[in-house]
Amino acid sequence: MCIIFLKFDPRPATKNAYRLILAANRDEVYNRPSKAADFWGSNSEILSGLDMEEGKEGGSWLGISKRGKLAALTNYMEWRQNPDAQGRGSLVSNYLTDNLDSFAYLRKVSSEGQLYYNGFNLLTADFRANEDTLCYYGNKGNSEPIHLKAGIYGLSNSLLETPWRKLQHGKSLFTNVLSKTLPPNGLVEELLQILNNEDLNIPDPAQESQGEGYSKDMLQALSAVCVRSLGYGTRTNTVILIDREENVSFTERTMLNCDVTQWRTNSFNFKLQE
Repeated sequence: MCIIFLKFDPRPATKNAYRLILAANRDEVYNRPSKAADFWGSNSEILSGLDMEEGKEGGSWLGISKRGKLAALTNYMEWRQNPDAQGRGSLVSNYLTDNLDSFAYLRKVSSEGQLYYNGFNLLTADFRANEDTLCYYGNKGNSEPIHLKAGIYGLSNSLLETPWRKLQHGKSLFTNVLSKTLPPNGLVEELLQILNNEDLNIPDPAQESQGEGYSKDMLQALSAVCVRSLGYGTRTNTVILIDREENVSFTERTMLNCDVTQWRTNSFNFKLQE
């Protein structure tokens, strides 16, 4: 489970505006092996965390490249899953290393998405000097990917913009922060606060209906933006900012030693390259 809030503005009107503001949580079993975000790939051009679970090594949930390719993944909430399905994290890593543009890649994925993978949502983007593109595909929704227009979006563990209470709550907080005039560091700090909001958003009939088969306690835990339950929950916060001058700020706050009281924050700053 994960949650993503983002504002996409491919042609910001003011000098200090951002082409992308993204805030995301990775929810996972605390002891699942993974690497914190760092550069990898040829010429160390790709920045992401990496899954290190046996059989799924090298997959990711969120990443960006210096060429301006970005991908973010959430799982679709469903009780029955195919244990032999391919690891969904490869969908992110493959896009970041592929030469296909964001829409062409999702067209390719959509042709096999329902055959080989459990439920997922995938956002892909290209940030280029002449044009920015953001696309979405969910293999439990429409058969074709879509281009997303400029706007504010929320994505959790149902289809894009499904109005779960947790998504609406977090999106409202996100939108409120964006209405403020904040320096980059202040913006990052306030977005991290949203990502760590543990308010329970219950009852939520829509989430409960999709989560049939989950225990009442688990559904309650999953109703928060920041999930906390025994051995499972939010273990990574990520904030990405891309401005008009090709500058990228990538901040990751990640849990240490499976301990919700121990965290490390790393920041990366670089310019996009053609």
